[in-house]
Order: sequence, then C-alpha cells, then structure tokens
Amino acid sequence: MKPSRRSEVPGFEVMSILAEIERLRSSGRDIVSLTAGEPGSGAPPAVNATAAQVHADNTVLNYSPAFGIAPLRQGLAEHYQKWYGVDVPAERIAVTTGSSGAFVLSFLAAFDHGDRVALARPGYPAYRNILSSLGVEVVDLDCGPDVRFQPTPEQLDEEVAANGPLRGLMVASPANPTGTMVDRDQLTGLAHWCRSNDVQLISDEIYHGITFAHPGISALEVDDDAVVISSFSKYWGMPGWRLGWAVLPDHLVDPVSRLAGNVALCPPHGSQIAAVEAFTDESMRFAALQLDDYAAARALVLDALPSLGWANAAPADGAFYVYAHIGEHLQRHGDSPAYAEALLHEASVAVVPGTDFDPVNGHEWVRLSLAPGSATVAEGVARIRGFHA
Repeated sequence: MKPSRRSEVPGFEVMSILAEIERLRSSGRDIVSLTAGEPGSGAPPAVNATAAQVHADNTVLNYSPAFGIAPLRQGLAEHYQKWYGVDVPAERIAVTTGSSGAFVLSFLAAFDHGDRVALARPGYPAYRNILSSLGVEVVDLDCGPDVRFQPTPEQLDEEVAANGPLRGLMVASPANPTGTMVDRDQLTGLAHWCRSNDVQLISDEIYHGITFAHPGISALEVDDDAVVISSFSKYWGMPGWRLGWAVLPDHLVDPVSRLAGNVALCPPHGSQIAAVEAFTDESMRFAALQLDDYAAARALVLDALPSLGWANAAPADGAFYVYAHIGEHLQRHGDSPAYAEALLHEASVAVVPGTDFDPVNGHEWVRLSLAPGSATVAEGVARIRGFHA
C-alpha cells in the first residue's frame, strides 16, 4: 500500500534538527540551540501555579466545548479590546490545539481543493505544507529585501493578471523567519485588495507583543472579515501547552465549529483552565518583561553580523529571529544546510537553514532564534565566531 499523495509534503527541518540536538546532548555534547521559537522564560508564574493547583485538587479534566471554555474565550475577547480597541464577541473566538490547529481548521473551512492561496516567500513552512496537503494550490510571492519581505497589492495584481484569481492571502506580521512587520497603511491596503477581489485574508499574529519598533497592528483593526490566528506559545512562553486561537468572521464560525468537533474534539482542558490566568496584570507584566532580554539578544546579533560574515539581514522589527544571508561562507560550504550542519557538529551551535522557509533562495540564508535569551545567544555567537576563525 502507498501513502496518500497529500502526505507528500516536506518535513519541518527545525524538528529534525531538534531531534539531532537531543541525540548529541544524550551523548554528552554541550549544544547551544538557537533553532526553535521556544521562549526560555516559560509560562507566567500564575499560569504555572493554576496548573499545579488543578492537578493537586485532582480536578477532572474531560472534554471542553469544541471552541474552548467560556472564561478563556471571554478573556481573549477582553484582550482584543485592551490591546487593539476592537470589540470581538467571544462567540467568534475558537480556542485550538496550538496555532497549528487554528491553521488546519481555518484552511479547511475557507478553501476548497484546487483553490489558489497566496503567501510570502520566505515564510513559515507549515502554511505551505498544510495548504498543499489539503489540495490547495500555493502561490508563492517572491518577497525579498526590496519589499521588506512582505507581500504588496502590486504583486497580487500581477499574479492575478498572469495566472488567474486567488481565493486566499496569508500574511504574518511579525513574520517568521524574517521578523518584518507591515504597518497600518500596508495592512489596510492588503485588506482592501482582499475585499475588492473576494479573497479571504488570514493574518498570523502569533508574535504580537514581541516587537521592537512599534506595536503590531491586528488585521481586525482594518477588516472585520479577516481570520486572525494567534497563540499562547510565544508572548506568554507556553509552546508546550498547545493552546492557540482563531478569531473568525461570522461566515466561518459555524463551519469551523463543526470541523473542530470532529478533528480534535477540543483543545487541552487543563491548559485552558490555567491559561485564563495569562490575562491577569501579573502575567501580562511577566510576559512584557521578557521583551527586554529578546531586545538585548537582538542587538547583540545585529551588532555581530559583520564579524560573522553574514550579510543582508532582514529588518527584525519583531518576533525573536534574525534571518541573514550567509555571505562569504557560501563559497566554503556550498549552501546553508551544509553550513548549519558544520556549525552543529563542529562548533556545537545550532541554527536553521533557510531552506525550511524559502525553497528557492533559502539555501543561501539561515535563521537564528533569539528566544533562548541573551546569555545563550551570546554564547552561540561566540562559538560561531570561533568556528569562522
């Protein structure tokens, strides 16, 4: 028997590298991992304390409603009012098993087999791979330094004129791997283009709160029909809790609800109970304090770029990554996967080759994660310098 054609998508290279890091560490190697977007801070103390109490009390954890428990959805609704000044009914919020669950459910509800959905390249590989597995045609928009690694209405016009209508547009601000952001005017322009062309806008806002130039603008501020996806994984430091959410337009609420009840039944119940505490003043202060360390790590890497021989780094406006061209090291190593493998095995420091994020030009780029914190990043940068010496 053969596996399905829909399963023929590339693996996520970051996960393979993490497995290799685990293998090396188990053999006694001291590996500095600057790979995944895993905040070193962990969850806010109030969230951890509530989770501990849930288990200490032997709380029975059963299925929750498919869209999550009411207190968490209400907390998210209030969060959107406080941060963005937008009124989002809790009924339009679906709590999901990580942002990954939100992508799967939203894509299933919004797009049919054969629909064409545009996204920026470079970009988070799961967008492309989930869409492809669902039979959606992925339309790569080549978004390089000239457009600050973000899509433009002009690119969309050119694509439609050349190849026909689009059904969806995926945007991310701050973006992974580049950290670049769109401002209000840019986001308004993209939203207007989508409305004018009957295209569903989906906005990945998982890195909101982790910004260095200006706060993130939510697509809900400019288009109430956008799908907005986010998570507790990044700003609140909770990747292993597997909790995300989608804010849905009215026309997708019922379809996503029906899909959610079949695909995953519900998000993790215990994680939901604890995550209600993420919106307390104490927890929000804890999360905000982590930004100082990300900023210090970011400054350290940007200042070190010339000495690393890396060039043309994307403007890291937000998130906790630096995406850079490996420059002079191409001649010695041939491509970024070989360069990253040499760094790991010879210098005991792990970064991610850009091929995960850009199948066309990514072989010349690497992504370094700032999420482990400034001390770990400093050690990693020192090892990279030593490797080049």
